[in-house]
Amino acid sequence: MSARRSKFAARLQYLLVLYVVAQVVVGSFTDLPYPYWAGWIPIVAVLAIAFVRRRSADRAAAAHPPAPVPIDPPVTGRWSALNSPATKVPSHGTHAYGQTYAIDIVAEPEDRERPGFAWVRPVARSNAAFPAFGAPLLAVADATVVHAEDGQRDHLSRNSLLALLYLMIVESIGRTLGGARRVVGNHLVLDLGDGTYALYAHLQHGSLSVRTGDKVTTGQQLARCGNSGNSTEPHVHFQLMDTPTLTTAQGLPFTWRGVGVPVNGERFTVAAGQSLSG
Repeated sequence: MSARRSKFAARLQYLLVLYVVAQVVVGSFTDLPYPYWAGWIPIVAVLAIAFVRRRSADRAAAAHPPAPVPIDPPVTGRWSALNSPATKVPSHGTHAYGQTYAIDIVAEPEDRERPGFAWVRPVARSNAAFPAFGAPLLAVADATVVHAEDGQRDHLSRNSLLALLYLMIVESIGRTLGGARRVVGNHLVLDLGDGTYALYAHLQHGSLSVRTGDKVTTGQQLARCGNSGNSTEPHVHFQLMDTPTLTTAQGLPFTWRGVGVPVNGERFTVAAGQSLSG
């Protein structure tokens, strides 16, 4: 699917979802004067567009897999991988927003335990309970900042059963309707050159130390890890893509120098102050 067709399909899908939500809201207060079957047409169309876009992205990824881009890790310290492209592609179950080869990582320092999933209580935890919260995020290469925002709030964790259900059923739908920036939360996009862009998502509110147009060097601190957007707990969501526009971006594979691409559950350590480029 061409970039123009992909952009049109994404916009049409978004408008149809808005229409379906409007039907549900208005229909809960009054009887709508149209045939019953008419309410199902937008839902079927949304599912059909999603299916076609997924198949097109799957075929493109399988037919022309690009070579991984070597870059430095965006963090230092001891971390573990979640939703890794080394385990599954697309790593997050979708190609949307350029997430084909995205990875999530959580801090796992030896001197501090990361809270686990709670089936009942506590329903939510403060961000300070997680060692990833506030961790410095570093430039993976010499680059130019093309987008930077950190005005969204950091919410409480969603890593209990009740909170996760709320995230999936209520919050995720609302953020999707709010557009890509509400899904990724506070985020930063770097232009690495040669048509490659890096996205750092779920940044801590007010933590950016750079702004759009700045030139950055490998290993420079850019922001801090947060828990904004569609996130269950403080973590780093990182990905490479072929355009800074999330709604039309295609994901690109990467490999971190000295680390590679860790599989789900794999722990890795990057020494502080160690630049691996060169």
